[in-house]
Amino acid sequence: MASGGGYGDANQRIDYVFKVVLIGDSAVGKSQILARFSGNEFSLDSKSTIGVEFQTRTLVIDHKTVKAQIWDTAGQERYRAVTSAYYRGAVGAMLVYDITKRQTFDHIPRWLEELRNHADKNIVIILVGNKSDLENQRDVPTEDAKEFAEKEGLFFLETSALQATNVEASFMTVLTEIYNIVNKKNLAADESQGNGNSASLLGQKIIIPGPAQEIPAKSNMCCQS
Repeated sequence: MASGGGYGDANQRIDYVFKVVLIGDSAVGKSQILARFSGNEFSLDSKSTIGVEFQTRTLVIDHKTVKAQIWDTAGQERYRAVTSAYYRGAVGAMLVYDITKRQTFDHIPRWLEELRNHADKNIVIILVGNKSDLENQRDVPTEDAKEFAEKEGLFFLETSALQATNVEASFMTVLTEIYNIVNKKNLAADESQGNGNSASLLGQKIIIPGPAQEIPAKSNMCCQS
């Protein structure tokens, strides 16, 4: 059976693993967005997430096989206890708020600050206004979010996990941008070293060696200025 929609074959070669974190207030639909992207499902009786979890999906970008490892905060945000380990190695982030709850949008600057304190400075970030299907209950004008995103240099999309609107697009925006950054770094590394050694990438935490593994400290040596 042919795999559709960019889903990868289990035994194919993986060129890149990109860790992307979902952050934002509780009940804005982070787990639903993730479920929709990783398996195209939506469950109305979704329970709040317990314990750290991530889903993976393999897709092809520019003929390269990319494994997206998408982490969900696991409800820790209720206790303001999202740990630095959660952010470690992340190369992309989705900041999610609920367009029908102004408070969830007002908390976005705090989440962004936390993200910038804990994550790599080159992390690719998209602001996501979820629940766009509830237009009649909208509490956050699209313009407000767009303005904030422009000011902070973030990508921005409104999604509906319920209707599957823009969920794929928001992930692909982040993953494609990460891929483009990595590719530029690869080219630069090849030119400067002439031997295609990509060790210089490891220090940037772009390529992570599997779930939550630490990158050996020695691989960072080449990149310290």
